[in-house]
Parts: sequence; C-alpha cells; structure tokens
Amino acid sequence: MRLELGYIHIKDVQFGEATKLDNGTLFVNKAEMIEALGKDERIASIDIEIVHPGDSVRIIPVKDVIEPRVKVAGPGNVFPGMLGKVDMVGEGRTHVLQGMAVVTTGKIVGFQEGIIDMSGPGAEYTPFSSLHNVVVIVEPKDGVLQHDHEAAVRIIGFKAAAYLAEAGRDAKVDEEKVYEHLPIHKSAEKYADLPKVVYVYMLQTQGLLHDTYVYGVDAKQILPTLISPTEVFDGAIVSGNCVSACDKNPTLVHCNSPVITELLERHGVDYNFIGVVITNENVTLIDKERSSNYVAKLVEMLGADAIIVSEEGFGNPDADLMMNCIKNEKKGVKTVLLTDEYAGRDGGSQSLADANPLADAVITNGNANEVIVLPPMDKVIGHPEVANVIAGAWFGSLREDGSIETEIQAITGATNELGYHKLTAKEI
Repeated sequence: MRLELGYIHIKDVQFGEATKLDNGTLFVNKAEMIEALGKDERIASIDIEIVHPGDSVRIIPVKDVIEPRVKVAGPGNVFPGMLGKVDMVGEGRTHVLQGMAVVTTGKIVGFQEGIIDMSGPGAEYTPFSSLHNVVVIVEPKDGVLQHDHEAAVRIIGFKAAAYLAEAGRDAKVDEEKVYEHLPIHKSAEKYADLPKVVYVYMLQTQGLLHDTYVYGVDAKQILPTLISPTEVFDGAIVSGNCVSACDKNPTLVHCNSPVITELLERHGVDYNFIGVVITNENVTLIDKERSSNYVAKLVEMLGADAIIVSEEGFGNPDADLMMNCIKNEKKGVKTVLLTDEYAGRDGGSQSLADANPLADAVITNGNANEVIVLPPMDKVIGHPEVANVIAGAWFGSLREDGSIETEIQAITGATNELGYHKLTAKEI
C-alpha cells in the first residue's frame, strides 16, 4: 500500500466571508460551517471559536482533538465508517492541514475529560497548545443520555474536520511524505537480512464510554487483527473514549502516531516493519486472555523477531499490557513496552498496576500524578466548574480566582503513551 501525504502548513486561522486557504491562512465562514455540521435532535446548540498559541485561553472539558485531512486520490474517505462509505483506506493521496486542529468541547460527557491551556505553565504540558484550534462547542439537550451525547459530539467533530479539510483539497502543499508498505512476503524477500518488527497497538476499550473505533466498529467487538500502518494515517482508527486526558489518544494522535511514523521511516534501514496488530483492552479476565493469546498467535504467524506494545489508559489495561509482554517473551520475541506511570505525587509508588520480570524493556512517558497549578486565564471556553470533578482533580481544585490545582492527569496529552507530548527525560 502506497500513501502520499501532502502537508499544508497552516500559519493562522481566522473567521472570514468564505472558507478558504490564502497564503497559509485558513479563513472560516462560521455560519456556513455550523450549517455544515447539520441538525441533531440530541444537540441544543453549536458554536465555534478560534484560539491561537499564546492566547490567554483555557478550553475545558476537551473531548477530542482532530486534524483536518481530505482524501484527494485513491479509495475511500478520511474517517471511514464515521463519514461516508466504509471503503478501505491507506492508499492514494491525502492532504493534511498541519498546524491546526478541531477541538470539541461543551458540557462534560464523562468525568475523564481534559484541559488545554493555550498559554502559561499548562501549555507546556499539552502538545495541542501549539496549534491554531477551531473550538467546536457542542451543548446537549437536557435529558440526553451520555452515550447519545458522546456519539453526537464525536460525529460533529469529524464533520467539522472534514468541512475545513475541503479547503485544502486542491491547494499546493508545502511538504510531502510518501509511505509504502509492501505485502508481507515481498517485504520479507526485500529485507531478508533485517530483523522483523511488529507493532502491537492496544486500543482503549475498557468499559462504558471507553470507546475506540476501527472503520466505525467499536474495538470492544473485535478480535486482534492486522492493519496496514498507512490505514492509520487515513483515520481508520478514531477516538470516542473518555479515558483520563493525559494518556488518551485523541484522533489527531492516531493519525500522526509517532510510533508508526518512526517505524516507517526506519523501515528497510534498521529493520523490516511487517505491520500493525491492533488489539483491545478488556475488562474481564477471560477476554484479556483471549485477546492476548490471539496477539501472541498473530505475532508468531508473522514471524516477528521483536514487537513494540503501546498502552492507552492505566490501571486495568496494565494487565493486558503485561499479558501481551509475557506471552510473546515466552515465545522468544523481544518485547518493548510503552506506557506512562501513576506513581503517586512523590513518584515513590508502584508505577503500574501489574508487573513481571519479563517486562525488562519499558519506556515511560511520565508520571501522571505530578501536581501543577494552572493560573487563571482571561477567557475560558466550556465549563470551568468541571475542574472539580475530572480525573486528576478533586473538589476544590477550581479556586475562586479561576486558577486550578490538579494532577497533570487532567491535561490533554500530558503523558501520552505513544510519546506524542512535550515531556523529556534527563539523567540525574
């Protein structure tokens, strides 16, 4: 599968009379965009605001962050199964509006939502503070059930991203990347002397409102399966979950997976990147055993010498993470784990809910229990009172002056387990 990605660098976003691109600036017709998002009987109102890096603005609670992408050649459309037909994607050409995003907010869906500060110390913890963000504020009607509320917000976010991406369909791109993923047997022949690597991509499916979708199907319903890395860049995997904001994979992160990106860039140089095995994070022991057994079987059938396993979330999914490690290590497959930590505010507690001596190659993306004070912002988009109830905060986190004392768990993307964040490490 061969996918061309054409990146259009967005330097500014402003409201205008027409939605169009002009020399790196995206102009947005607000009324037309709201009309394009359609009517939904579950939704009372939709509004749109634009914020920029450095603005004294707080967005709370954040549901999803989505990068506008449009399919300009090849089969299917971006976000298949959510918008348009369910054709297979990952081939052809896709244009990307890079440097901006759609951020969905409004009344809280679940308690595990997040905060994006566009300036101040909080901005240093979220990668999304550096983007020009089109904030879509979606307020539900009274009495709408949480699942219906979440579904409505999710689809509105994808529609918003698709609407804006159309401005880039015929635009000249600033940068281009081409990724080609060969069939397994051809790749094995071409790179016979290189170690074979598989990426095991754990998707959050840990109970109610913990939803990740693959071609529009809730991943709770899938058995582990093989997917091309280029399909992920075209939005085959999207977020619909309400897990803790710090280690949630918003849709933008799936489409820009740093793990898949680096594996593809080093493919044929350091190793033979065979493909991606997607799997779910289950709640019951029998389901965890089934999925981890299936992962180990697929990895063995693919003939992998090594795997990288990434987690989404914490606690319960730590057991899935360890099962995927143990069962592959026992088959002789070298395994590297990507996670974050919940090691207590002093960093002295056990980092994961499960552990095993075979898990001897682990990369941490930070301690989510670290406490920070977010100063007041001049403007708050959304519902500031949510700061007292979201995961990582507590009653009283929101202070009278508008500042918030919270764990970085509440900051969207702070300890993202794919490494899509701003934290670094240093030797001490």
